[in-house]
Amino acid sequence: MFSRFRKRSNELEHLDKGDYTPEEYEGCLVELRRINAWLGDTRALSQTLWAEVEQLDLRRFSVLDVGAGSGELLRAAARWAKQSNRTGKFVGVELNARSAQAIADESRQFVNINAVRADGFRLPFADNSFDYVICSLITHHFTDAAVVAFLKELSRTARRSIFVIDLYRNPLAYYLYSTVGRLFLYNRLIREDGALSILRSFTPDELERLGQQAGLKDITVTQMFPARLVLSGHSENRAEVSESKPAAQLVGAVAEQMR
Repeated sequence: MFSRFRKRSNELEHLDKGDYTPEEYEGCLVELRRINAWLGDTRALSQTLWAEVEQLDLRRFSVLDVGAGSGELLRAAARWAKQSNRTGKFVGVELNARSAQAIADESRQFVNINAVRADGFRLPFADNSFDYVICSLITHHFTDAAVVAFLKELSRTARRSIFVIDLYRNPLAYYLYSTVGRLFLYNRLIREDGALSILRSFTPDELERLGQQAGLKDITVTQMFPARLVLSGHSENRAEVSESKPAAQLVGAVAEQMR
């Protein structure tokens, strides 16, 4: 019964195959925001990224979110920075044109959030361009080899650390989603892809091993109820940092690389 949880599934989700309508994708974005609010991606960041910013007492910092969806985590981070009297600059990267536009459209009230359409495996930024690089619910879509390459690219761009949020593959999470969770889900992509996403995701040991293969240092994998893992670490070649780049300098660098 539990043999299917011993290793990652390689079955493709609808989002990977592209067999969905534009209307289904729009509905998927809306429902994903609701799910993430329930299951705690923002809480995961508050206990990892934001906790580190507070511990280091950074008064200014920058964050790159790769595969940012419609930018909900960026907006949560921008609100937190404002509430804690910090200066933050936030950039969301999306390969999907509709999602990249959604980041810009839904973040109009945040002057410190920018959107870039780019490939997460070939980020258009110099080494150590951002203090922190984050991603959420992206890596389970990749093979192990691709995850390693992806982590290397994230850490290349981070001056301090990366924080990678993804699902925890375990029977409890799978069967809760497949039974109780489906009662509240309406979008076909969410209903059919969600349980498969758990089967394609990781155990803590697997995620830590992939981080090691990517050359990350000071790796930590934090488990968060009910079914989240957060991998943190940094590149061996990360920059010596004392304080973040001035906000204006970072925005100028982003604008230059978007041309």
